[in-house]
Amino acid sequence: MHTYRPRGVCSKAIDVELDGDTIRQIRFTGGCDGNLKAIAKLVAGQPVDDVVALLRGNTCGPRSTSCADQLTYALEEARAQA
Repeated sequence: MHTYRPRGVCSKAIDVELDGDTIRQIRFTGGCDGNLKAIAKLVAGQPVDDVVALLRGNTCGPRSTSCADQLTYALEEARAQA
């Protein structure tokens, strides 16, 4: 399991578990609990590249990023360190 520290969002950590290029499990610490649990369920079993293409650049209110956007960086970092 790889832990990523997001920047500019409410969540404090994103734990990523991959199986090759496929997302096995995602767990957010902090942030909007219900929404982030839903995102984790929706991306489980999906290819990293597909999720990155879908969520990269997503914003939250006036912020230039979001937990979903930060997830894309977490996924890429986890894959690079695997």
